[in-house]
Amino acid sequence: MKKKALIIFTRVPVPGETKTRLMPYFTPRQCAKLHICFLEDIAAMCRRTEADIYICYTKGLSGKMCSGKADKQNVSGAVRGVFHNVCEEREYQKDILYQIFGENAGYFPQEGEDLGQRMYLAIERVMARGYKSCVLIGTDVPQVQWEDIRQAFDVLKTKDIVLGPTADGGYYLVGMKAAEKEVFEKQTYGHGSVLYNTIRTLESKGMSVGLGRRQYDIDTREDVREFRDRMRMNKSLQKTKTAKYLMQSSRISVIVPIYNEEKTIKKLLESLKEIKDRCEIILVDGGSTDKTLEYISADFKLIHSDKGRAKQMNQGAVESTGDILFFLHCDSELPEQPLEQIRSVMKNYRVGCFGIAFHSKNFFMFTCRVISNHRVRDRNIVFGDQGIFIDRKLFFDIGMFPEIPVMEDYQFSLCLKARGEKIGITRKRIYTSDRRFPPGTVLKLREMWRMNRLRKKYRDGMDITVIADMYADVR
Repeated sequence: MKKKALIIFTRVPVPGETKTRLMPYFTPRQCAKLHICFLEDIAAMCRRTEADIYICYTKGLSGKMCSGKADKQNVSGAVRGVFHNVCEEREYQKDILYQIFGENAGYFPQEGEDLGQRMYLAIERVMARGYKSCVLIGTDVPQVQWEDIRQAFDVLKTKDIVLGPTADGGYYLVGMKAAEKEVFEKQTYGHGSVLYNTIRTLESKGMSVGLGRRQYDIDTREDVREFRDRMRMNKSLQKTKTAKYLMQSSRISVIVPIYNEEKTIKKLLESLKEIKDRCEIILVDGGSTDKTLEYISADFKLIHSDKGRAKQMNQGAVESTGDILFFLHCDSELPEQPLEQIRSVMKNYRVGCFGIAFHSKNFFMFTCRVISNHRVRDRNIVFGDQGIFIDRKLFFDIGMFPEIPVMEDYQFSLCLKARGEKIGITRKRIYTSDRRFPPGTVLKLREMWRMNRLRKKYRDGMDITVIADMYADVR
C-alpha cells in the first residue's frame, strides 16, 4: 500500500449530463467529447504520479455505464433514450472511465446530497484504507500537471490542508492528512469567493492551509477562448487532447462583402456550398443594383448594410457567432480544405491570412504574388484579397475595420502591427482575380506602382477621400 492517494472526482461524460454550462455554444455531444479529452489528459498525467489512483464518479446512468452494468429496465424513458442514442452508437462509452484510466485505478460512485458532502465522503472512504495523505482533483482543469500533484503532497508535509486555486476564485484541488469535514461544511460552490471562504473557515478552526499552483478551469465559452490563447503561447499544451479538440471545434464565420458581383457571385457560392455545413457564412450586401442578389439562395445568410467594404465587413462581424472571423472577397477562389488551413494557422496565431496567387501567367502578376506573400512574412502587412482571418475578441478589441472609403485592410494591418500581433500565413494559396490590373505588361506594372504610391500618400497623411477619388472602383 502506498502512502498517498489521488482521487479523480468526475462525472461520466454522457451527452446532456456534463459540461452543460458550455451549451449551446457546444452541442451535448461536443461537451461530452470535451470532457473525455479532459479525462484523457488527466489520465496521462496520472501515469507519472506516485500515488494510488481512485476514480469517484457520478451515480445513476453514468455510474452504471462506468461499471459496465447498465440495466435499461431500471432507468427512465428519457434516460433510456440517452442510453440508446449514445451507448449503442458508441459502445465504448459503457465503460468509458475504465477504458481511460485502466485496471490499476480503483472505482467507486459518489455519495451524498451536495457537492461538498460528496467530496468529503470520497476522501473519508479512501483515507479509511490507511493512507497518510489524500488529494482530490476535479476534471475541469485539463492543464493540471504531475508537478501540481507532487507540490500538493509536499505542502501536506507541513500543513493540515492544501488547496489548488483556480483563476475564478474557486479551487480544483483539495488535499488533507485526515478526512476533515470542516473543509466542506456550510459552503456553496460556483462563485468567486469559494477559496477565500474555505480558507477563512479553516483558519478560524485552527487548521493550517497551504496553496498549490494556480490553474485555470474550463466551464464557459470565455474559459475556452482563454485556453486557446494560452495554447498559442505553450507548445507543450498544444499536444494535449483538449487543445487539439478545442482547435478542431473552433467556430469559423465566413464574412463576404458584396456589391454588384453578378460576374463572380455564382462561382463563389458553388465553392462555399462545400463548407456551409461546417461553418457560418454571412453575405453582406452594400446595395447591389445588378443581378447579384438573384443568385443567392436561402442556403446562405444574407444581410444588408450601407455601401463600403469596411462597413459591410463590420456589420457581418457584429451579426456573426464564430470564434474566428474570416473575411473573404467575392472574387476569390478558396483552396482545398480552407477551414482546416485556417485552424492550422490559428493554433499559433491570433490573426492570419492565405497565401495569394493569380491565374494570370503574366510575369508581373507572379511578381505581385511573391511580393504580397513576403509582405506578410517580412513586414507583417496583409491585404484583404488574401483572406484575412482573426480571433473574434481581437477583432473587436482593435475596433474592427476602420470605416474609411479605401485602404481599410491596410490600416487594419497597421493597427495589428502596432499591437505587436504576428500574422500567420497558410500553406495553401487563395486565388484572387486580377481584375484591378489592366491588360498588358506595362500597364500592369504601372498600376502596381500607382497603388504603392497611394499607400505612401496615405502613410504621409493625405486625406483619405482624396485618395479614394484616385482609387477607381473596377466593378
